[in-house]
Amino acid sequence: MTVDYRSRSFWLDDLPDPLDPRPSLSGDVQVDVAIAGGGFTGLWTAYYLLTLDPTLRVLVIEKEVVGFGASGRNGGWCIGDLAAGPDRQQRESSNRAARLLLGALHDSVDEVGRVADRESIDCGYAKGGTIRLARNSAQLERQRTEVAHHQREFGLTDGDLRMLNASEAREQLNATDVLGGVFFAHTAALDPARLVRGLGEAVERLGGTVAERTTATAIEPGRVVTDRGTVQADVVVRATEGYTSTLDGHSRTLSPLYSLMIATEPIGDDVWAEIGLAQRQTFADDRHMVIYGQRTADGRIAFGGRGAPYGFASRIDVAIEQRSYIHDRIFESLVELLPMLEGVGITHRWGGVLGVPRDWYPSVGFDRTTGMAWAGGYVGEGVSPANLAGRTLAELITRTDSPRTDLPWVGHESRKWEPEPLRWLAINGALRIMGLADRLEKRSGRESLLARGMWKLMR
Repeated sequence: MTVDYRSRSFWLDDLPDPLDPRPSLSGDVQVDVAIAGGGFTGLWTAYYLLTLDPTLRVLVIEKEVVGFGASGRNGGWCIGDLAAGPDRQQRESSNRAARLLLGALHDSVDEVGRVADRESIDCGYAKGGTIRLARNSAQLERQRTEVAHHQREFGLTDGDLRMLNASEAREQLNATDVLGGVFFAHTAALDPARLVRGLGEAVERLGGTVAERTTATAIEPGRVVTDRGTVQADVVVRATEGYTSTLDGHSRTLSPLYSLMIATEPIGDDVWAEIGLAQRQTFADDRHMVIYGQRTADGRIAFGGRGAPYGFASRIDVAIEQRSYIHDRIFESLVELLPMLEGVGITHRWGGVLGVPRDWYPSVGFDRTTGMAWAGGYVGEGVSPANLAGRTLAELITRTDSPRTDLPWVGHESRKWEPEPLRWLAINGALRIMGLADRLEKRSGRESLLARGMWKLMR
């Protein structure tokens, strides 16, 4: 079956290369390291493995083409943070460990830029930070509490994370109903498809092999079973993120949740002068039902949001990412935020799955006894953390001394998701509750206790 890869996102459609698939696996093969998943996690792991030990035989297996999954469809936020936040790491380990992980995540944003420069990957990398607006009193109070807490508990300074008053926030992003905001310095906007495709080429230059149109059906100690043959390997890496539930034995490891996006036509300089985002800051507000956007290198807005329903039994279906009513709702949210965009043309609509562990806490691990390694569970914030995860996995596998191998997410194992139908009821119920909480906060200006309780249950 022929797949129109360009239709899967604006980023993929805008690529200069023809997206012709690389050769598939052609029978059984033996390598040193087999990596299932040709996205950021798998390719960063391969890249650092080959950098640390050029003699390794490394094979990356991808079901479609490099960048087909979330790595080629996301919002292009290279952000030095995790969805779970540092409080989670502090609870499970220590304040010192949480601070070290935060520092490593911040550095990974710069590391992505360094590698892109070193490997001549033209991905539009621009480290302009993130502006997250407060657009009602509940959001503003939540942000004030967050900034004070993070500076007190985790040693962040105004150079990392700071509150903005209404005027300062509007100067960065001239949106409606702005009461204030938070500026987070450790974020770069980029084109994720160009980055992941360039990374695949870098892996090949280093001597690695990428087999596309090859479906992994089982990942086991010592081997990866595919529809094109069996790969025997000393080390097997699971880097399948939102598609993990399709593997034998992993139906409850990560839940695939959809996030949908749109891209506008290129916007004129006069309108950009009114909008702001002069440093290509990524942007959002503080609602519970997440929205996210960036100013692209060619002057568009790429904008997305959560809210698409979870498919029963972790169903992954292209029909979910094409639901026009959700894309319409996302565009309405964009215009409500930036009314000067009313009437702007929308050139692309798409979506994709992200991988969500039960505790919202991503993990990196390597069992030297079995040779099994894994990384992922980024909850939609994987562009930068996948770099850190892949680098860490490579150091674990090659026994390289590094402070990264002692970070608190190493060896963490999230509990399994509930069986169906409980999982379907819980996830879709939570989505409805968060949407309701946003409406209540907008109307009352007070924090929703319903949302606070739901966040505690989910994490």
